[in-house]
Amino acid sequence: MYLPPQFNAKERSHALALMRSHPFASLISNDADGFPFVTHLPLHLEERALVGGQPGLTLLGHVAKPNPHWHHLQETQGVKAKAVVTFMGPHAYMSPRVYPDLVRVPTWNYLAVHCTVQATLIDEPLAKDRLLKKLIGDHDPAYAPQWVSLGLAYQHKMLAGIVAFELQVIDLQCKLKINQHRPEAHLEMRKVYAAGGENEQALGHWMDKLGLNASVNHQAQGLPSPESSSGSKTTKE
Repeated sequence: MYLPPQFNAKERSHALALMRSHPFASLISNDADGFPFVTHLPLHLEERALVGGQPGLTLLGHVAKPNPHWHHLQETQGVKAKAVVTFMGPHAYMSPRVYPDLVRVPTWNYLAVHCTVQATLIDEPLAKDRLLKKLIGDHDPAYAPQWVSLGLAYQHKMLAGIVAFELQVIDLQCKLKINQHRPEAHLEMRKVYAAGGENEQALGHWMDKLGLNASVNHQAQGLPSPESSSGSKTTKE
């Protein structure tokens, strides 16, 4: 994705926080005609040690068997299929009224994570059951006993109707676009977000998390922001 340096979040914990708080993702593969095929689905995130002990990320999910997307995740001549997974965090319109001058334009602030992944299909019923239980644990832990009580015959029937998979993350990009490079707007932005809906309030919390409240505090006291006093220049969005 287009990723200007001022919005490129290098801290891994930011990406993980977004992926866990907004797990409803878009899985994107190329079909036989080379055209993007998209499935929207919840994914479970796991941190796993890779060969050599390096930390890695794996996404777990499944699709209905009639959904042809799983065909695009199959190995071809021993080569694992690659795909893209996107997570969209909070997002909201931002009015130019947050600026102290009039020569400005509106924008849209948002947080997003894009992952390049390698897919491995899961066929074994017990492995699919373990995967499902992880998703249940994410979204409805109270349902777990009910799932177990349904009996093996019914469980196997349901498991036969899905195709499960692991998606190993081989590249990750995290974009946090909250006008970081426009400190003169931060004071009014924080006020607008505090008074807004769920998305706006979430963006306000991320402003605090990224330390943009330092600019807010300086503006409130009539002091130059840390960014402007350091002589840093703004760049285009």
